[in-house]
Amino acid sequence: MTADPADDTRTRILRAALDLFAEHGYQRTSLRQIGERLRLTKTAILYHFPAKENLLAALVEPLVADLEALLDTAQTQPTERARWTVLEGWVDIMLAHRRPLGMLFHDIALIGRGDTYHRLIVIAMRANDLIAGPDAGRRERVRAVQAVASCSDPIVFFTDVSDEVLRADMLDGVRRLLTAPTADPAGPPDADPAGATAHPTDPAAAALAHPNRPDAAPGGGAEARRRRPGRPRALGREQVEAARRMHAAGTHSVDAIAATLGVSRATVYRHLVGQ
Repeated sequence: MTADPADDTRTRILRAALDLFAEHGYQRTSLRQIGERLRLTKTAILYHFPAKENLLAALVEPLVADLEALLDTAQTQPTERARWTVLEGWVDIMLAHRRPLGMLFHDIALIGRGDTYHRLIVIAMRANDLIAGPDAGRRERVRAVQAVASCSDPIVFFTDVSDEVLRADMLDGVRRLLTAPTADPAGPPDADPAGATAHPTDPAAAALAHPNRPDAAPGGGAEARRRRPGRPRALGREQVEAARRMHAAGTHSVDAIAATLGVSRATVYRHLVGQ
């Protein structure tokens, strides 16, 4: 019986790395552990991947390439058709790459500033521009970023929901977002609120996992951290698991985890302490 040509050493290394990164996080997984799982030496791993970050980039490559191809197609279309080509295609691509996306949500910052990182920045900018449309104002640009988040984030947090159900829910949500009334009593359509301060964002992370990064969310004062009405006091199972992975990876503070999940810091602490 001959071996499957696709099941070569490089492919086996990538599969094992994805499994271990999902189980332990990128930072806590060593090349030695990957080698032990495959009964390979560390030298054999390094032959195919000179550094651990090369493994991460290789795992993400199919997702990145698919997004680039999607945007290439959409940019040749009229505005409205291009917008929905991007949104529907984005959801389908994210669902097709659920496991790498979940890993990337926690480890995107570890890719470094190489080619993959810069490609993700370009993807984020192109997607936002296509969804917002030409000559878009502030509201349209904000909605575009929110729309991409709606087509990405639920996949990370609802891991036990089927592709078919999640796809329908996500597209329903983004349609409601983009067709919602745009009245803005706080200020004129294209003017930033007086005194508003821009918060730093990571465009690469925005491209794939979380366009509204928690580290960009306001929350410096006691009033901002106070529990808002309607905020849930407990987390679902998949949210607890996501919170613990973020905390274990060391890439998110408790404040950032709370902002991401829409709960108070006390709720996050309670679930982290109880693990």
